[in-house]
Amino acid sequence: MPDAREIREQLVFYGRKLEEKGLVVGPGGNISARLGDVMYVKASGAAFEDAGPMDYVGVDLNTGEVVDGDMRPSCEVPMHCRMYKVLPGIGAFVHTHPPLAVALASSGAINELPPMFPDFVALLGDNVPIVPYVPPAGEALADSVEGALKDHVACILKNHGVVTIGSNLREAYFRHILVENAALVYITATKFGGITPLDAEEVARLDSHDTEVYRRKLLKG
Repeated sequence: MPDAREIREQLVFYGRKLEEKGLVVGPGGNISARLGDVMYVKASGAAFEDAGPMDYVGVDLNTGEVVDGDMRPSCEVPMHCRMYKVLPGIGAFVHTHPPLAVALASSGAINELPPMFPDFVALLGDNVPIVPYVPPAGEALADSVEGALKDHVACILKNHGVVTIGSNLREAYFRHILVENAALVYITATKFGGITPLDAEEVARLDSHDTEVYRRKLLKG
């Protein structure tokens, strides 16, 4: 089991990868990872590209109070805490502002991102729901995200961003970049006449295929 130092190093690593992928600008977005009853989350105002280990602070999941670190945690602490408390097996939570996914959701063109290729089914399931806009940083947003993630591993927040969960940061990270990739596929397909999603039978077949089960296992470590 990793210790606090290792968790912070992982957060630095994946936070910088998210910035390199263009999924955040400046201090936007936040990520966290769980260590027992404490989650380590990016500090408010810190930018992924230059955040160091101590820019991730430990917050007690039961009280929401800082128990490790001197900085103020992200304003999205209520959302992070809620997901760890109500969703079993969650070890990491990623929230960024990917431009294509946000643009697609905010256009009002669709209510969910449908399954379009095998990687989507393997890592994201049968769809990624789009959550109506709710102001950031409060219990109302936590309520909306909780509702979406009860049966999914990712959702797009209209006029806001994307959230993904995982058993660890690696799994949550790959799910996250796949949402943005899927948004690109969807938008591109519309330029050529529209998308043809995979049907329920094919989704079920892919979901249970030995290769996909094995790949999912690897991400969980």
